[in-house]
Amino acid sequence: MNGLLTDLYQLTMAAGYYQAGKHEETATFELYVRNLPLNRNYVIAAGLAQAVEYLRNLSFSREECSYLRGLSQFSRAQAGFFEMLGNLRFTGDLHAVPEGTPMFAGEPLLTVRAPLVQAQIAETYLLATIGFQSMVATKASRLVEAAGGRAVVEFGTRRAHSPEAGVLAGRAAYIGGCAGTSNTKTGFLHGVPVFGTAAHSWVMSFESELDSFRELQKLLGPATIYLVDSYDTEAGARKAADLGEPFWGVRLDSGNLVELTRSVRLILDEAGFPQAKIMVTGDLNEYKILELMKEHLPIDAFGVGTELATSADDPKIGAVYKLVELESGGEKRYTAKFSDDKHTWPGAKQVFRYPGRDLVGCAWETPEGTPAPPKTLLEPVIRDGATVAGLPDATEARKTAAEGLRTLPTALRSLFAIDPPYAVERSGELSALYRKVLETARGEQR
Repeated sequence: MNGLLTDLYQLTMAAGYYQAGKHEETATFELYVRNLPLNRNYVIAAGLAQAVEYLRNLSFSREECSYLRGLSQFSRAQAGFFEMLGNLRFTGDLHAVPEGTPMFAGEPLLTVRAPLVQAQIAETYLLATIGFQSMVATKASRLVEAAGGRAVVEFGTRRAHSPEAGVLAGRAAYIGGCAGTSNTKTGFLHGVPVFGTAAHSWVMSFESELDSFRELQKLLGPATIYLVDSYDTEAGARKAADLGEPFWGVRLDSGNLVELTRSVRLILDEAGFPQAKIMVTGDLNEYKILELMKEHLPIDAFGVGTELATSADDPKIGAVYKLVELESGGEKRYTAKFSDDKHTWPGAKQVFRYPGRDLVGCAWETPEGTPAPPKTLLEPVIRDGATVAGLPDATEARKTAAEGLRTLPTALRSLFAIDPPYAVERSGELSALYRKVLETARGEQR
């Protein structure tokens, strides 16, 4: 019963479709990113699992239908519309790229083909979950790239835009390459590794810093990470070393990390603990991590919160959901928008990935390749309302992302926009369809 989790205009259009007798026409919508976010050379597709869960459970309760009846916008809606909503279930098809796939501007991440009302109502949720998780997964992949093989852990729930967003941010960050998350519910629901030991409040709650460390070690043993910067970082590191094993290492959350990580490493080594790790946190982003890495510092892991869970440097992805086909009575009509800077391409599409370039073509095309045919990215996920097969979990999506980035040109992993961007071409057949639809539209306007 998640039907109301949408914008009102999706429902007013649905009522209008019903009144006009169009609600059972078969519509095809595509979701894609119009422009890449700031300094991104790709986006990591994420959120498909939640999209599927939403579509499989799309429905309206009696109470929700009653609520809609009471809104002034529906005072003229026909009674049959509310009956239709009460019986509504998703009966259409969904094609999508596997979660974790690196994608580019103008390429469909998913395609919905369903009765018009069903496909229309789904727009808001699909944009929200795909857009948000793809944004965070992409940010995570940049942080992991900057870290150069050091672990990055997502710590952002407390700064996410809601607790629920924090759960999905942890999931998306893991898909993007993070080692795990601090969000326990993300671990429970999605099998993502969870990390965390204690905060400054733990240290300050004890009479002495050493007592706080001792009690933490009693609880966590070899998983102990001492937060050593509550008072004096170097003194805190010495106290951690004095306690000896077992412990994983120490965390630094403030101060001059260039100087302090070196001095703390020396303290741990001289105490006989060269295996002890150093994690750093504190308002980090990919550019700060890159600068730290240039100093060849003895850092083993990074914890990133606010900048990751909110993608702070560009907290949005310009995802759009556009009608590309409409079928009624066996007749198919291809649709497109021709306004300046926001035109769309008609017809259901497929993305064909060749070495070093992509081709967006009509869904029915079968381009040839040499020496091997291209990889087709959009795959069937739901058919006639039922899932075709089980979805890969977050761990598999993480592997897909890592492998996908490895097979793309290395320059795309830059933290700055490259010029020229990755090549995304349109097939001759798709271009011809565009011209045909444009000519038809111009003729109808005369």
